Amino acid sequence: MIRQKSFENKNSSLYLIPTPIGNLGEMTPRAIEILKECDYIAAEDTRHTIKILNYFDIKTSMISHHEHNIMTAVPKLISLLKEGKNIALVSDAGYPAISDPGYELVKKAIEEGFNVIPVSGCNACLDALVVSGITPQPFLFYGFLPHDDKIKKKELEGLKNHLTTIVFYEAPHRIKKTLNYMLSILGDRQIALCRELTKKHEEIIRGYISEVLTINDELRGEMVIIVEGASEVVKEEEFEQTIDEQINMFIEKGMSVKDAIKETARIRKLRKNDIYNEYHKK
Repeated sequence: MIRQKSFENKNSSLYLIPTPIGNLGEMTPRAIEILKECDYIAAEDTRHTIKILNYFDIKTSMISHHEHNIMTAVPKLISLLKEGKNIALVSDAGYPAISDPGYELVKKAIEEGFNVIPVSGCNACLDALVVSGITPQPFLFYGFLPHDDKIKKKELEGLKNHLTTIVFYEAPHRIKKTLNYMLSILGDRQIALCRELTKKHEEIIRGYISEVLTINDELRGEMVIIVEGASEVVKEEEFEQTIDEQINMFIEKGMSVKDAIKETARIRKLRKNDIYNEYHKK
């Protein structure tokens, strides 16, 4: 067990500082104060961070810390902590270690007995979640899906039956493909696609995946996708017939395919869209 009383010891500290995801006005006074008072700032991209430092007149020296130099950056930063220096960790936007570098440094700092202290602030996941109109808790934060199409589809298959709301991040050049995979694998669920959060062109698009796909070519900027969870999964063995068999039975009795799907969904207490996708999955 490791028990940290952050402000009741003289150990060096690693501060996790969120930075604005678009609107510089959301930088907190406490974050600015810590960035000024720390001995060093570990930055994901010093070219990006220098703009924030200049804006708030922060003169603290920076050290590069990103996913490609972790093997050298982490030991260097730990060495500085051992010398009694305090370090502030920032990523390009939002919270360090949330789909950004930071976890390895945090883990090592904890192992070495240093304070690891959070500072409240911007986070795109939570911003999008609370405005989505989709049940905010419980939720699963997934982040970015893999770039490889085969692995991406496999990951979505694994998430298909999760009952909780799921939060994804996605880049604009991959959004169309990702939404199409979601539609085919998860079904036509309610989503909220949030882009350019806190910026001048902020937009929240709420609707079914199929509806959002119709305006895909208009979408720009980094995106957060809030996806409603699956309906409660009902095991096939609880029924004498499979979903296909039950639908076909209703059709044989004179129902239209649409009505047969609707009635099957009612009996099984599942969403009509889920039954539709299961039936047409050939």
